[in-house]
Amino acid sequence: MHYNYILEVMKPVLKICTICLFTLLLGCGGKEEKKEGFSLDRSKSQSEETSEPAAAAVKASERVVLDDKGVGPVKTVTLDPEVDQELAEQGEEVYEKMCLACHRIGKKFIGPPPNGVLERRSPEWVMNMILNPDVMVKEDPLAHDLLMEFNGSPMANQGLTEDQARAVLEYFRTLD
Repeated sequence: MHYNYILEVMKPVLKICTICLFTLLLGCGGKEEKKEGFSLDRSKSQSEETSEPAAAAVKASERVVLDDKGVGPVKTVTLDPEVDQELAEQGEEVYEKMCLACHRIGKKFIGPPPNGVLERRSPEWVMNMILNPDVMVKEDPLAHDLLMEFNGSPMANQGLTEDQARAVLEYFRTLD
């Protein structure tokens, strides 16, 4: 008698569970969402995947952009064919005092490594980034992308003079 009572009580519960399970499976059936008469397919078509700009696929630190002078006081820089060793030594001193906390030669640290930078950036861009990092990040797309690549760690404005920045630039020439 007890067994029959349990079966009678369980029948409606089983029916409700079966209906809920069927409704759940039916509702989750596809990857297509319908919203107010429109359907939304979340998968990318092959043409969409290949139409993305190639620059976005390359890290900002690896992009070669030599025609951008950046935003700041430096409009032109003339580099002699030969490195000015005395100026480079001054630049190394400034670099070790002001830049070494965030930049390491040959490896990514808080900021990008300085070696090879003149193969990827114009001398004006490098000096403007040294002298004017806040404005560069706001107004120069490449500087902004570098900020994002390096976890949003902004380059500190060290208050260097143009002469000091030029010396650091000359030191960077010795690292290439």
